[in-house]
Amino acid sequence: MTTAERNASYWSEDATAMLVALGSAPGGLASDGAAALLVSVGPNSVEDAPRLSALRLLLRQFESPLVLILAFAAAISLILQQWVDAGIILAIVLGSSALSFFQEYRASTAVEELKKRLALTARVLRDHVEQVLPVTQIVPGDLILLSAGNLIPADGLVIEAQDFLVSEASMTGESFPVEKRPGILAADAPLAERTNTVFLGSSVRSGTARVLVVHTGRRTEFGAIAARLRARQPETDFARGVRQFGYLLIRVMVVIVLFVLTVNVALDRPVIESLLFAAALAMGLSPELLPAIISVTLSAGARAMGKRGVIVRRLDAIENLGSMSVLCTDKTGTLTEGTIVLSEVLDAANRPSDAVRQLAYVNAALETGIENPLDAAIVAVGAAAGLTTAGLTKIDEIPYDFVRRRLTIVVAEEDAPGRHMFITKGAFGEVLGICTTVDRDGSEVPLDAATRSDLEAVFKTRGEQGFRVLALATRRVAAQPDYDREDERDMVFRGFLVFLDPPKPEAKQTIQTLARLGIAIKVISGDNRHVTAHMATVVGLDASSMLTGEELAGMKDEALWHLAPRTDLFVEIDPQQKERIVRALQRIGHSVGYLGDGINDAPALHAADVGISVAEAVDVARESADIILLSRDLDVLRQGVEDGRRTFANTLKYISITTSANFGNMISMALATPFLPFLPLAAKQILLNNFLSDLPSLAISSDNVDPERVSAPQRWNVKQIQRFMIVFGLISSAFDLLTFGVLLCVFHAGEALFQTSWFMISLLTELAVVLILRTRKPAFRSRPSRLLLWSTLAVATATFSIPFLGGASALFGFVPLSTLELIAVVVIVGAYSVATEIAKAWFFRHETTGSRPATAEAGRRR
Repeated sequence: MTTAERNASYWSEDATAMLVALGSAPGGLASDGAAALLVSVGPNSVEDAPRLSALRLLLRQFESPLVLILAFAAAISLILQQWVDAGIILAIVLGSSALSFFQEYRASTAVEELKKRLALTARVLRDHVEQVLPVTQIVPGDLILLSAGNLIPADGLVIEAQDFLVSEASMTGESFPVEKRPGILAADAPLAERTNTVFLGSSVRSGTARVLVVHTGRRTEFGAIAARLRARQPETDFARGVRQFGYLLIRVMVVIVLFVLTVNVALDRPVIESLLFAAALAMGLSPELLPAIISVTLSAGARAMGKRGVIVRRLDAIENLGSMSVLCTDKTGTLTEGTIVLSEVLDAANRPSDAVRQLAYVNAALETGIENPLDAAIVAVGAAAGLTTAGLTKIDEIPYDFVRRRLTIVVAEEDAPGRHMFITKGAFGEVLGICTTVDRDGSEVPLDAATRSDLEAVFKTRGEQGFRVLALATRRVAAQPDYDREDERDMVFRGFLVFLDPPKPEAKQTIQTLARLGIAIKVISGDNRHVTAHMATVVGLDASSMLTGEELAGMKDEALWHLAPRTDLFVEIDPQQKERIVRALQRIGHSVGYLGDGINDAPALHAADVGISVAEAVDVARESADIILLSRDLDVLRQGVEDGRRTFANTLKYISITTSANFGNMISMALATPFLPFLPLAAKQILLNNFLSDLPSLAISSDNVDPERVSAPQRWNVKQIQRFMIVFGLISSAFDLLTFGVLLCVFHAGEALFQTSWFMISLLTELAVVLILRTRKPAFRSRPSRLLLWSTLAVATATFSIPFLGGASALFGFVPLSTLELIAVVVIVGAYSVATEIAKAWFFRHETTGSRPATAEAGRRR
């Protein structure tokens, strides 16, 4: 059988034979051979290049239909030997595209550098030595070492396994973890039944394994069906807003351009000139630098956040972070210190117990599943007390899962041949539920109602004091080769493990600060109601506003939609319910952030508008998140939210200001075209105007943002942008018509004087409106960034200079203006600025008093 045939059905092959076929060995590949193989098979990735190459990014600047139309029209001008017009159009289009390319390329480079800090790695055996390598460097024949929380980086054959459970719902649809073991299966075994193989994109729930990599990258099952999780991500709030805004622009653009083109043709104006004019008009209406502005603004935000310990994995998540109105989070490590200590070990009679401490130590020390701070605390206390597992042999492990909420270790004792002992620890209720007796000073007595009530009282009292309490039980059975969940029964309740994880001193202040930012905190915890309520009281949340997992399970979605926004604490929650809570909050219009770091958090992280995790989280949580915190601190997150809102505000500034100014100018030209014996502006003049007005816009990403814009969540509201565009666009058009009247009736302007004067006025009003509409305050009370201010003044100076530059002026068809004409230009621009300032105050006062509540408005937009 050839190597290719073996690889095609590797689950039906012997592991040793596959090692030989892939040129590997029990100690892994040799490093030199692996490097050569990587060159041959390529990086272990199912995606294209991690970011656009410089050439592809440059070519993308010319994908706009408007740019292509202009290029086509310029080509026709060249054919007709209209050299000057063609050269000017091509120069401006190329200059605009080059500027956009430079900004986007620099932005994408900066973001890639941030992402490298969080590149996924895997433990790999090479040259008989365990190494940590980027997953992209894994090749067929590598031996990878997997444990709980790891994402599986390639398709491979299980060589060794210990209690190895894998979640592969994204591949097979099976919601429960599947146990994987070494073995040989039939060649025709379907994917869901290949219990000796693992697949790229699935994740380890518990246990450990050594896996021989057979397929990487696009050759994997996921690569073959292009089913990476990110490819199926739902449309984000930000992306939805951009799409809706694009639809609005297209509708307006089509109407105006068709109208102008029809009028020009009807007036028997030259077809080429009319086509150029209509195309330039369309390009003038569209914010063609929007992709560059968004990239520059977001990348600047990402760099600023990175310096504060917030790493952005997806750029548009910055906007979503700024729009977040609800943050769902666990309490451990976020609202609490995260340094869990074992405070007490009690027997069933509520007395300190060395015997129970020894049992707990054995359970924690021999566990190979999910690493957690509770086990670490038990082992630390046991090691300090000199406890060991001497005289015990581990026989089996029944791993922890989020349904049973307990973990069992089965051991053989030297002095009890033929017998095995179960040691089970876990959530109090779940452990008590499998017990039928209780230990009383070494004797087993029935677990009657009175005793059960006494145990529950201990649990409740400790919980109300802020302690987290686990239970421990044992059972001795006749030896057998294997055990499963069904064997966890008829156990003896032995005692309590009491842990302390105090709330952070600053948690209360941080929650209050987030509340002032319009962000509600929802604690979603698997912990019991008593300890969660105690923590909530300390940090300032409403302990009485609580829903339990049991109540949630019996609740219809409609009821949850009603209760979720009114609930502060969701307690005793299982992993499936976390995602349901997130979706309920989204359903009623909230933009939801979810902060999690565990295996069971991945579905909720993926469902949330912005998934947030921490650098030390398990692989599957980090890869499901959009934002990574280098420090598990809500105050760091608060800073990230404020940065996100500043970024969002600056993006909307560009969109609102540019579209309103352009819309007004285009309306003016459309209205003037039928009544003038010449075009109000030539195509090359429109393009020059558009290019110069865009230069200061690139500085908007650096602009200062008023504190009021950061104090509340911001969401895309296309209807508000539309109203903004119409109100301020029509004000601009009114002054344009006034300008037309002055030029025609007072100065009796011909074509050159008319076009020069209106070019200057339209460009200066666009520059003025940037400084006026960048803030909701009076313009003189809000300071713009130095870059924005000086770039605006520079372009304004150039505007006054262009008509007097001789050759350049003649090239664009401009003529010098007289002193009186210049005074008229300044007066009109000044009057326009005052009118816009007055209209701004009216507009935002009306928007504030007449708008609906944020959640209701958001719900309508969804």
